[in-house]
Amino acid sequence: MNIIEEKLQLLPEKPGVYLMKNSQGQIIYVGKAKILKNRVRSYFKQISGQTTKTQILVKQIVDFDYIVTGNELEALILECNLIKKYAQKYNILLKDDKSYPYIKLTVQEQFPRLYVTRKYERDGAKYFGPFADAQAVYATLALLRKTFKLRTCRTMSTGRACLRFYIKECWAPCQKLITVADYQNLVQQVELFLEGRSEILLQSLKKQIKQASATLDFEQAIVLKQQIQAVDKIRQEQKVISQSNADFDVLGLAQIHTQISVQVLLVRSGKLVGQHLFHLKQVLDSDLQENLLEFLKQYYLKATFIPSEIILPIKLEEEALWTEWFKVQAQQTVKLIRPQRGIKKDLLLMAQENAKIKLEEELAKRENKLIKQYQALEELAQALNLPNYLKRLECFDISHNQGQQTVASMVVFEDGLPAKKYSRRYKLKTVEGKPDDFLSMQEAISRRYRDCDNLPDLLVIDGGKGQLSSVCEILSNLGLHNLPVISLAKQFEHVFLPNTKYPIILDKSSPALHILQNIRDEAHRFAITYHRKLRDKRNVTSILEHISGIGATRRKALMQYFKSIEQIKKASVEQLKQAPGINNSSAQLVYDFFHKRDL
Repeated sequence: MNIIEEKLQLLPEKPGVYLMKNSQGQIIYVGKAKILKNRVRSYFKQISGQTTKTQILVKQIVDFDYIVTGNELEALILECNLIKKYAQKYNILLKDDKSYPYIKLTVQEQFPRLYVTRKYERDGAKYFGPFADAQAVYATLALLRKTFKLRTCRTMSTGRACLRFYIKECWAPCQKLITVADYQNLVQQVELFLEGRSEILLQSLKKQIKQASATLDFEQAIVLKQQIQAVDKIRQEQKVISQSNADFDVLGLAQIHTQISVQVLLVRSGKLVGQHLFHLKQVLDSDLQENLLEFLKQYYLKATFIPSEIILPIKLEEEALWTEWFKVQAQQTVKLIRPQRGIKKDLLLMAQENAKIKLEEELAKRENKLIKQYQALEELAQALNLPNYLKRLECFDISHNQGQQTVASMVVFEDGLPAKKYSRRYKLKTVEGKPDDFLSMQEAISRRYRDCDNLPDLLVIDGGKGQLSSVCEILSNLGLHNLPVISLAKQFEHVFLPNTKYPIILDKSSPALHILQNIRDEAHRFAITYHRKLRDKRNVTSILEHISGIGATRRKALMQYFKSIEQIKKASVEQLKQAPGINNSSAQLVYDFFHKRDL
């Protein structure tokens, strides 16, 4: 009886979350279950009748864990959090979700900052977005900074005010030129604006301007008037679609085979204030219900504002459960609606149509890109007089610092595009202390192709005729006489072939040359990155070598325990003693070394 069969017999008849693992112990899928026993067992019965996604998933499962919850709602909440934490291989993800910009408001600070970021963190700040149109985000941010004049600096200097104060784009809280209460009032107004509730913001601003006028604070009244004008300008550009002043989201979903796009229309106070488009990745099934649910989990888990209504293209099977989940997330009742008529139905159809059009555009772009890559590879094969299609290219580069920390990189392109999972890097041993790119390249080539069955259609070397000759020599020793190999020289971008006197000169606009340049540049970047990593690690170790009485074993123990020199430097004597092999006297030596250096 294997571990899975044993665990299947012990599964409880209770709600919970299950985590599927592969042979490396990595979590590859997270799911929830009303009854764990039934749901998890279903994966391992009648595999032939299951969906494509499930079949592929089950083949990789070697173990699983589960967490029992009090009810199905708790299971759903936990599932969403775990998906976000682990980003599993077979859970649907928003395509390039980390690349979409957010507007971040650091409300956890006394004087919050307002800026654009592409990284969403649980740090107490408020994030608005993600936004698909980066240009529009920066335009909005510029307007907000000019209108409300929130600070942008990372640290508040107690010295002289910065330039933004003098150009009237900051209230200079660092100089105590605005009270905490007044500043927080501005922050609340910015929040209302970013949440799409401009009507509420306008009402608040108009009330404030009346108060300022009543107290004869005409300077403040002018500032408030400018803010009203800026907000009103945005409102006028927004499309009025309802007189109800309602807040709701409209989700349109389009699917072509396993490619899916979701269009989100944002309606705030009866106005269409924005739209977001997302492409889903890691989709292997055509189940619209499942794909929509996966999107809801991830999108609304990060949402800073969830409206009271969400318009959906299909009716959810577990609508009551999801209503409860949204109530927890939004701290209010959220209606999930599938309209049959009226303006909301029209908006849903518009969102659906936009999602379809954008998906077709995306697929057309991908197809055109593949065609261009195929043509470029055909052109390259013809230029090199090679008979076969060049599906797989491998490229090598060497990096070192006067012979120190010599490394090699190998990158792989398949069908003209990077295949990063096949990339390799080598810490070379043949040459140390004396630079010799020829010997270094020979070592890397030998280690890669010594016992290799998966040979490339073309081997590319970063260098000239000398590097190419050294590679041909080692390939001959390995019995790989027929492996196509070329070198690309940086200076003139000339292509050299073995046993030829003159190089092949490709046109600078040639797609074939561009592919060679791309793979060469990627190999160079990969080698440089690895070399710098080793060099930095060596530099850190060399600092510890200056501590008298701390040998190699203890230096290694310190680095393994604290991970960085900065953490070692910050540690107290008691904390240093926690590292393996570090006694009281050794800890004191390390502590004194760093703290005396700071004096």
